Amino acid sequence: QVQLVESGGGLVQPGGSLRLTCAVSGDIFGLTYMGWYRQAPGKQHELVAANTQSGITRYADSVKGRFTISRDNAKNTLDLQMNNLKPEDTALYYCMEMRKNNSEYEPLRSWGQGTQVTVSS
Repeated sequence: QVQLVESGGGLVQPGGSLRLTCAVSGDIFGLTYMGWYRQAPGKQHELVAANTQSGITRYADSVKGRFTISRDNAKNTLDLQMNNLKPEDTALYYCMEMRKNNSEYEPLRSWGQGTQVTVSS
C-alpha cells in the first residue's frame, strides 16, 4: 500500500520561505489527485493546494500567489513551496491522496503525522 510521509516543516519568521516534501512509497504516477492540507489548532483541516496528474493545480484563496504545489513523478514526491509566509499559515501540514466529488476534492486516506509549520518572529 502506498504510504505518504511529510517533511520540511519548521520555524520561520514572517516573510520567510519553506519547502515541504511528501515522499510517496510507491508510484505517484498512479495517484490522480493529490494535495496539501493544513490544520491549525482548534480548526478543521483546510485544503491549501491540489495537483492532478495532468498538471492542473488549485489553491486556496489565502495562499494564492505565495504557495506552489508540484509533483515529481521520477522522484515520487509532492512538494509545496511556501513563500512570504504569514503567522496565519502556522499549522500542521499534511500530504493527501484525494478523490474528486463533483467539483470538490475529498481526502481519501486517514491523516498521517504531518509536518509542523510555525511562522513567528
